[in-house]
Amino acid sequence: MSHEPGPHDDARRPAPGEPSWDDIFQPGDQSEPARPERVEQHAPAPRIGVAAAAEEARTGQIPQQPASAPAGRRGRRGSEPLTPREQQRRRTRRRRRIALLVVLLVFIAGVGVTGAVIYNQYGERINAVLGIGEPTDYEGEGTGEVTIAIQSGQIGSDVATTLTKAGVTKTYTAFYRLLLKSPDVSFEPGNYKLKKQMSAKSALAALQDPKNRVQNTVLIPEGFSAEAAYEQLSAGTGIPVADFQAAAKDYVALGVPAEAPSIEGFLFPATYTFDPGVTAHDVLAKLVAEMNARLDKAGVAPADRFKVVTLASIVQRESGPSVDDMHKIARVFENRLDKGMRLQSDATVAYGTGHTDRVTTTGAERGDASNKYNTYANDGLPIGPIGLPGADAIDSALHPTAGPWLYFVAVNLKTGETRFSTTIAEHDAAVKEWQAWCRQSDENKAYCA
Repeated sequence: MSHEPGPHDDARRPAPGEPSWDDIFQPGDQSEPARPERVEQHAPAPRIGVAAAAEEARTGQIPQQPASAPAGRRGRRGSEPLTPREQQRRRTRRRRRIALLVVLLVFIAGVGVTGAVIYNQYGERINAVLGIGEPTDYEGEGTGEVTIAIQSGQIGSDVATTLTKAGVTKTYTAFYRLLLKSPDVSFEPGNYKLKKQMSAKSALAALQDPKNRVQNTVLIPEGFSAEAAYEQLSAGTGIPVADFQAAAKDYVALGVPAEAPSIEGFLFPATYTFDPGVTAHDVLAKLVAEMNARLDKAGVAPADRFKVVTLASIVQRESGPSVDDMHKIARVFENRLDKGMRLQSDATVAYGTGHTDRVTTTGAERGDASNKYNTYANDGLPIGPIGLPGADAIDSALHPTAGPWLYFVAVNLKTGETRFSTTIAEHDAAVKEWQAWCRQSDENKAYCA
């Protein structure tokens, strides 16, 4: 049986020199069987199907196509020598196949990379719009514990990023969308104790609750020395005392007047809160800034800060619990300075010797002029403050009660009861009263030691 070319065969054939789609997607050295154009009448047709199976059963061999059976066009073309022109055409077709494949692969790769970039950046939003993918928010109030920090100047987007990185919220989008619905929300800088895997709503509520803010509270009592304050600050913040001592060496940079011999007196006594991670320098700077702010509020000019704080520190250490006594003690010192008398304060002598645990001093200590804090042996105010004065002591130094007193002595150290005198005779009598009180009991003696 023969096959003649049909009317559409030419339409399916590629133009001379152009590759077909089969050529493009098939290795160049592989020949593709084609439908034979003509089968010779004398050649036996190959057995197929049932006939082939019967022949195999009879002979024990699979029937083979006779070796003389002609192949298709490509079969014949591959078995015949190629002319130089045909060889060039084949090479050209192969190059075109390779070029087309490269272009196709580059296109596919470009689409893939672009899609990956777009999804990586907008994947959450795409999923949300399409309603696919994992949820963008956790549920509930979370578990465990984590501390996050909100820095000064940060805005809502910064907070959203911080929460996501810390594992508090699941996604940036969940928290930021909530903020867009709450435009009046603001954040106080500081450290906050939250939980992991919180819903955006729970995280926002926790950040607005002051109870979740982590702070270290430190109380600096009035009359403490700077060294004693370092110990308090160290206990409250965990910063070593040595760090405070080192930071205090550059006290002028912290805001203390240059004429002061040290930072003493300029750490305002009060209750402070500090965020975890604060430095010794920042802590001291905060206390000095508070002292200067209090002095400014009291109307003290910067040039008078050193003198006012020095006098106030003596009043603070010499006074008892009565604020009224502070103002009278300040008057005694002002009167003595006005008359050219030495202050004769035991508190200043004790500070210079380092024995601030005692209320009395020895004759030798009071006679030592080398102690620049000794107001028995040296004129005027000591070379610097002897402790940390509070607001009442500062007010006393600025507004002493009017009166003629030149002496004072506490006759009851337990209650702080104080006698004020204008003459030395009156003062000597008050001193004897104090001495009698000290002998009344062992408890009283402990106060007088």
